[in-house]
Amino acid sequence: MVHALGAAPIRVLIVEDNRDICENIAAYLAKHNYVMDFAYDGISGMHLALTNPFDVIVLDLMLPGMDGLRFCQKLRADAEVETPVLMLTARDTLDDKLKGFEAGADDYLIKPFALQELHARLQALYKRSRGKTASLLTIGDLTMNRSTLQVHRAGRRIDLTPASMRLLQRLMEQAPSVVARDDLETLLWADERPDGDALRSHMYKLRQAIDRPFGSPLIHTVHRIGYRIAEDAQ
Repeated sequence: MVHALGAAPIRVLIVEDNRDICENIAAYLAKHNYVMDFAYDGISGMHLALTNPFDVIVLDLMLPGMDGLRFCQKLRADAEVETPVLMLTARDTLDDKLKGFEAGADDYLIKPFALQELHARLQALYKRSRGKTASLLTIGDLTMNRSTLQVHRAGRRIDLTPASMRLLQRLMEQAPSVVARDDLETLLWADERPDGDALRSHMYKLRQAIDRPFGSPLIHTVHRIGYRIAEDAQ
């Protein structure tokens, strides 16, 4: 990962098989407050797109493994990822552009292009999408859209009960801080708390959905205090 200096960098995934183009992009955008990840084929790019939070994706149309159109279609239809996509292509016909937009691309840039224009278009896509991403909570590869109440981890959609959804949203909103047991019990039952440790049962169900099918746990118990959600277990 290439890091740029400055506060709140724009996180960009660049999926492009021409390494010279990637090097030129990296050298230029590093001066303008970006954090960049690169993939040189469609399959690797899809894995990165599904397991990391990005602000914008720069996507070449002609890629080994999975071309840009298929990549965009799977990103939108299968994974329901709404990250803005800027598509790079040497094809400049109207029909080619329409196919890209139909697949889910947000903007088009024709090769060869000026790096200044790439920067300007990335800035425009980022600013346009900030209202949408403000409703998106992200912890590692776990996301929750507060507007649609859709939850995904590693690109896989997770269906939750209403109680689990409320618990997860509170934990993600407070992350990485610990949320006290009393606060979570009040969230679910207000002043009419059930007998026994009903919260533990609900947290077990949430963990079964969020953590069990995946390699690393995100929900952590803080003994006698409460729970937190984070990539680390500290």
